[in-house]
This record gives sequence, C-alpha cells and structure tokens, in this order.
Amino acid sequence: MKINRRQFIIASAVVGGGVLIGYSASQPSRHRRANDEIAQGAERFVTSFIKIEPNNVITIYVPHSEMGQGIHTSLAMMAADELDANWEYVKIEQAPAIDLFANGHLIKGFAGEFGVPDALMPLVNATAFPIAEMINLQITGGSSSIRYTGESAMRVAGAAAREMLMEASADRWKVSRVELTTELGYVHHNATGRSVSFGEIAKEAALLEPPENPSVKNRSQFNIMGKALSRSDIPSKVNGTAMFGIDAHSKDMLFAAIKLAPVFGTTLVSADISKALAQPGVERVIELEESIAVVADNYWRAKNALALVDATFSTSENDSVSSDSIESRFNSALAQSDGSKDKEIGNTESAISTATDIIEASYRVPYLAHAAMEPMNWTVHVKGKTVEVWTSTQDALGTVGRIANIAGVPENSVIFHHTYCGGGFGRRAPLINTNMIDHATLIAKEFDVPVKTIFSREDDMQQDHYRPSVHNNFKASFDSNGNVTAWESRFTGPILVPGASHIPYAIKNQSIRVVEADTHVPLGPWRSVDHTQQTFFTESFIDEIAHRTGINPYQFRLDLLERHPRHRKVLEVAAQAAGYGRDLTNGRALGIAVQESFGSFVAEVAEVSLDENRRPVIHKVTCAIDCGWAVNPDTIEAQVESGIIYGLTAAMYGEITIENGQVVQGNFPEYEMIRMSTSPEIEVHIIESGEALGGLGEPATPPIAAAVTNAIYILTGQRVRNLPIKNHDFSENSPLARV
Repeated sequence: MKINRRQFIIASAVVGGGVLIGYSASQPSRHRRANDEIAQGAERFVTSFIKIEPNNVITIYVPHSEMGQGIHTSLAMMAADELDANWEYVKIEQAPAIDLFANGHLIKGFAGEFGVPDALMPLVNATAFPIAEMINLQITGGSSSIRYTGESAMRVAGAAAREMLMEASADRWKVSRVELTTELGYVHHNATGRSVSFGEIAKEAALLEPPENPSVKNRSQFNIMGKALSRSDIPSKVNGTAMFGIDAHSKDMLFAAIKLAPVFGTTLVSADISKALAQPGVERVIELEESIAVVADNYWRAKNALALVDATFSTSENDSVSSDSIESRFNSALAQSDGSKDKEIGNTESAISTATDIIEASYRVPYLAHAAMEPMNWTVHVKGKTVEVWTSTQDALGTVGRIANIAGVPENSVIFHHTYCGGGFGRRAPLINTNMIDHATLIAKEFDVPVKTIFSREDDMQQDHYRPSVHNNFKASFDSNGNVTAWESRFTGPILVPGASHIPYAIKNQSIRVVEADTHVPLGPWRSVDHTQQTFFTESFIDEIAHRTGINPYQFRLDLLERHPRHRKVLEVAAQAAGYGRDLTNGRALGIAVQESFGSFVAEVAEVSLDENRRPVIHKVTCAIDCGWAVNPDTIEAQVESGIIYGLTAAMYGEITIENGQVVQGNFPEYEMIRMSTSPEIEVHIIESGEALGGLGEPATPPIAAAVTNAIYILTGQRVRNLPIKNHDFSENSPLARV
C-alpha cells in the first residue's frame, strides 16, 4: 500500500520529533501567547481556547470550520460544560488562522489512524503542536472534530480553566482548593458563603500554568453536554447576516471569471482576447499557465466576456480518454494483477479451491463531484508585502500557507478572514484546491484592489478533485453445509482511508487486495472517503451471499457478528424500529446495511417500492447510530439526515463521466440532486453505548446505497452492482430481471 502525503508528513515529523521536543519546551504557554497576541483590555485567556471578560462573558474559540454541521456549538458545549460556565453567557468565535490555533490534537488522532507505531506515540504527543504548526494543520475533516479536538482539547481546556479559576480563588481567600465548588460561572466557598464570578478572578487565574492532566467530568456530572441545544449559527443564517466567503464585498472590488484547461494537466497555448477586452466593465484579461481569466467590475460582466475568449489549450495523450476507456483500464488491471495486500486472514486460495459452491460478482462506482452549494471562491487583496484574504475553507492555516507561498510574503503577513462554508465534504481542503488558490492569488497580484475569483458551477463541477471511480471483483466460497468459507476482494485503488474495505463478519479466510490503476482524473476525499464505495460493495455482496444461503439477510449478518456487539446492536435497533421481517403491503421491500466508519457504527434500513414506471421510490430510511455518546442529540440527528440525503443523491443519480479527456457534466441538470419532493422520511435512533466518541459528519453516508439496492433486489430480482441506480432498467421486460 502506498503511503499518502499526510502519512508521510506526519511520519517524517515524528521521526524528527526529538528536535521539536526542545522547541516545544522552550515556547511560552499557549494561553500566555493568546493573552499577548489576541486579548484586549481586561480580557484574559485562561487557556488558549477560553477567554473570560470581567462581566463574566466567556468566549470559546473553535479551531474548526463551520460548514453547517453545527461543530461550533458542539465543541463550545464540551468546553463550557467542563468549565461549569453559564451557557447563556457563552459566546463562540472562529479561532483565527494563526499558528497558536494549529490543531495538534488532530495530529494525535490522525497518527493513530494512519498507523504510526505505538512506540512512537509518546513522541507524537510531545510534539503534536509544533508538528501542527510546521505543516499548517487547522483542518476540518475526517469526522474528527468531536472525537479528537472535542475530547482531547475542548473538554481538557474547560477542565483546566476550571481548576485554574479555583486555584486562583483559593489563593485569594487563603483556603484549600478542595473546599471550593463551581457552578454557572461562579466559584463558591460554601463554608464561608463567599462567591466570585469567573470574570472577577480570571486575571489572577491567567497568571497560573494550566494543569497537565486536569480531571474531566463523568457523564453523570454533565450539565450542558447531552442536551439538544440549538446551533449558534442558525439565527444569522436565517436572517441573512451570516458571512460566507462569496459574501465578501468592498466598494473598489473587482471580479474574476476563469477558464481552466478542460483536459486535466494541459496548458494554455494561445488566446484571442480582443472581443472580451471590448466588453463594458472589463479591466484586463490575464493569461496564466493553465488558465485564462477576465477581470471586470462585476462577476456577470466578467463571465460573459470570458465566453467571448477563443482559447487554445495544449494537446495530450489524455485527449482521447473516456469513461469507457477508464473502465477497460480498470478491468485490465484487475485481470492482470493480484495487487498488494490490504488484509489477509487464513488461506483463501485453498478454501476456494476446495469449495462446494462459489459465488462471484463485480461491482463498480463512478467518479463523483462534491457539488457544494457555495461554489469555490477567493477574495484576495495583495497590498505590497501584506495579503488580505476572505474565503470559505476547511483548513485556514493550510490556505494561509499556500497563499503566502504564491504571493511571496511571510505567512504572518497574510490577514485571513475565516467565513462560514456553504458545504465542504472535502472540497474546501487546500490540499485539493491548490490550483484554484494559486490562480486567485496570481490574478490578485496584478491589481491593487481586492479581486474576487469565482468558479462557476460548471468550473466547480468540471475542475473538482473527484471521489474515485472504483471497480471491485468479489468471490466467496461455501462448504457442503452452506457455510461461507472464504471472502476474496480485488479492487482498484487508491486507498485513502486504511481499513475501509475490511469486513466485520466472521469469515475464516479473507483476502482483500488493492490494484493500482491510475488515471489523469484528479482525486480527493469525498464525504466518508473510501467508505462510500467500499460499504456499497461489501454490504451488497454480503447480501448476495445471504440470499445464496437462503438465510434472511438480517439474521445472516447477526450470525456473523458475534464478536462485534456494536455492529449487532445498531442492526437490531434499526431492524426492530423499521419493522424488518413484517409483511409489507403495496409492493414495498426493506433493504438493510451496516458499517463502522470514523469511530461510529451505523445501520440503515431503506423502505423502497417501484412507481408506475417501475422506478425506485424510497419512502423511509430508519437509522440507528452508536457514536459513543451524544454531545448534542440535535446535531446528531441533523448530521445523520444530511449524510443519508447526500448518500442517496450519489446512489440514485451521482455520476461524473469523461469524454475526450474532460468532464461532461457541468451543472445540476446533468448532475441531479435528491429534492425535497423525493426525499424520504428519516427516523434516527441514537444508541448511547458509552464508548469512545465517534465522528458524525460522514458515517451515515456509506450504508444507504447498499440498503436501497438490497431492497431493489427483493422487489425485482435484479442485483444493482453498478451505480448510479438511474442507469438501470427495472421494467418487467428487462433482460436483467429475474422475477
């Protein structure tokens, strides 16, 4: 398995961590830096995430991007609860894009996920923040915010601040700290009846050093966590005052519309710009290596003028690439190579060779675009050696670093305005937006006023970094008693998330291998990353195996999950709630699927029928999720609903195709979405297992495709092995139907 870029960076940093230990030890406490660099007047940072004002208003700084997932509210709840703050006096702020808020807690979490050896983890923990600063890590992604930053940073910061406030109060009153309690923003000494607000004692507390291992609450002590609280970002999004990147505006602003090379990897050769320059409001046409841009006094004029540019781009060997040729390439790669090991258990080859029965199936998913509602945009103002930026991003520090490099200025000379994101799903991570960030910065360097570069919907869809198209060939074997003896999987790479292709089922012999088959199509993380395709593959094929054995697919799964109680529990809850096994009327069927991803366990049951044209209708999705425990049940329910809708869109309609080396789809008429009229009822059941916190932004997306297609099989006898579902014919005359 190839090492990815982030693995390499983290591993390299860890190897050199001995140097960073000394660096880290020599730096002032992070809350002291916050007081020196950010605090104003009588404000005091007690920890780097928590600022307290004399009037007892507490501001919690959140280092993650708010993309509609409610993370600002949930993370603030975790800190405020441990602090024993009064929630009515809590304000939430986006942490600025400075290295003080580089998120070292993600380093610790990702290091474990990416297989850093246990022996090196103490070094990782000791150097996490210097590493995060070194690689400009402030990313929101991988469903990591709650389980890493929330658990290791926000709760600890709140607990540490509480102890510091109590210690300062004990010093003031000359009493033992064990005699003190805290409640709703006050420290109390019950023996004497004295009380002091956090705001009154914050100045003294800020002089102390935070405890290294403060004691956090057990769940019975929570006052804020576990409650369904309204999100802090909702009011401004309802009344229109919320600031997204595309909302940036100034009186002297210019606007850029840009045309990139239509075939990935080609360059601009020539352009006839005369007609564009003659249009009203056009300031300049800028030719770059891979693109051409028109800059005008408003975006509409820039876009219309750009359409008049006759641009010629270089040719390449990829000009003839199509979806059909890519499919042939994948099939050929799978036929010619056994790939590299992903997981091997037992002796699969021997089990298959001696089997009584064998089942084989090939599955395929297409490329997918992210299709965030807010198109990509950057407003950049280059002012000599200073650059000011307004944009929506999933990694503010990473974006700052990239812009500084292109503009040729120090990173501390970039003034960054971190706005709300109108959807992300991996699309707004700078690692897959470098060309776009680069273009916007290079264009802005040509002017002395802010320039807003906007990617049209067509630009966004045709210049994305896509969810990979993946092919997977399966084989399973049975003994004379009908028991499954082997599971064989061969799929085209890359692997972005290790373990996504693994199964929890107790099959004695397993061989799972990845075959590299690169194309010129740029790839990137998409909501749930590898789990989106692998769960469709594995939960569909296990369903095939169940039907082959004649055992109910739900019971078949339970029988093979004896060693996985959390998988079993979500399956049982979802099945029971959906009425799995009941007699259905009106030609409906229930399909089921289960998956663990990002530390959370999700089972989904889809209730499906066929309309008068024999097209699938999804009536209801019942979901059970075990994410450890609920920080904010309202957010959990919303994220599950969002993940299911996103996954349904992909399953039903999602497809990026390639012709002549370039993407065909350009806007929503060719890239259809689930609409309100076609959205199913969604019922969410939250299971409180008390285990470690899992992620929420992505885990509900992977199971839905298989749940729907497994139901379709019951209705039609037709096994959907290739997505999207829209491409399949379920008519009674279909040659694929077996009913």
